[in-house]
Amino acid sequence: MQPQQPMQAPPPQAAPQAPHAPAPAGGALQHEITHGPSFAMLRVDLQPGQVVVAEAGSMVARHKHVNMEVKMNAGSNPGFFAKVKAFLIALIRKFVGGETFFVNHFSAPQPGSVWVAPTMSGSIQYRRMQGETITLSTGAYVASCGPLDMKMKFGGLKSLLAKEGAFFLQISGHGDLWFNSYGGVTPIDVNGSYIVDNGHLVGFEGNLTFDIKSAGGGMMGFMASGEGLVCQFNGQGRVYIQSRNTATLVDWLTRLLGS
Repeated sequence: MQPQQPMQAPPPQAAPQAPHAPAPAGGALQHEITHGPSFAMLRVDLQPGQVVVAEAGSMVARHKHVNMEVKMNAGSNPGFFAKVKAFLIALIRKFVGGETFFVNHFSAPQPGSVWVAPTMSGSIQYRRMQGETITLSTGAYVASCGPLDMKMKFGGLKSLLAKEGAFFLQISGHGDLWFNSYGGVTPIDVNGSYIVDNGHLVGFEGNLTFDIKSAGGGMMGFMASGEGLVCQFNGQGRVYIQSRNTATLVDWLTRLLGS
């Protein structure tokens, strides 16, 4: 009898690569979101003629031939008065809306990529805008591409007491939009009434209105429950919530540093 040959293990297969996100119709940028949901990073693949706008300080890396141009966080209309208006808008977005005063515009004469990441650890969400409007909380904007219209939206006098601040960023038009959360993000379809803690709100879209009110339980519930103020949405649309609360993180760090 011939001695049996020892069985050989099959050759190891290469680990599957994360697929590129398919580029939707209409000239959308091809991109990939990795390391999510806790520490998400965005890679955008640029073709000649495409420009992606990202928050200042969010760039992680880029190919050498990818150009970066710094501009004010406002419109780009020419003329002296337009530039003054742009300067004022950029100031408002920085000191009122929580955004950076400058933004970076990335473009490439030949195919290349740029990697960006938000400040807080969490998820990055992609939204292909096709004429609708989405409203984001302070600091949720990461990057965009295309002729999107962005403006500050006042949340009302009651929102001055809210954890998320008094202003939101309202975005509409056609193009690509990426926004982030602190922790994981969950989209919730609303038809009727829905309540979200202010500190866990990322954004909303659709035919939704909201009021800011106490979480309930009278004065004792407001002071002792730890919930503070909440957003009560009414109508039909989608609400994006995040699994963590930046205000809670700040409170915890303050107690830790003070002890």
